[in-house]
Amino acid sequence: MSIHKSLSLGSGLSQERSVFTRRERIERLMERGELDESGSVYGLPKVRTQFKVLSKKQMKALAAVEREKEAEAAAIAAAEASKEEEAI
Repeated sequence: MSIHKSLSLGSGLSQERSVFTRRERIERLMERGELDESGSVYGLPKVRTQFKVLSKKQMKALAAVEREKEAEAAAIAAAEASKEEEAI
């Protein structure tokens, strides 16, 4: 006998959760300093677990900007090193 498709779990458990449990929320809020130890554990604000993911195009653009910054930093370091050698 087969299981009706509405009863199978499928990929329902593999999806990312959108909020933490109460215990996880308390830990995160205490790390951020938004909740002290004497505060109430009821009526806590929701804490996001996942944020918007960048698209491949945005990731490539971000990587290109980071490479440019690294190249500029390397050029500045090389220029400073050559100035030090000339001074010696």
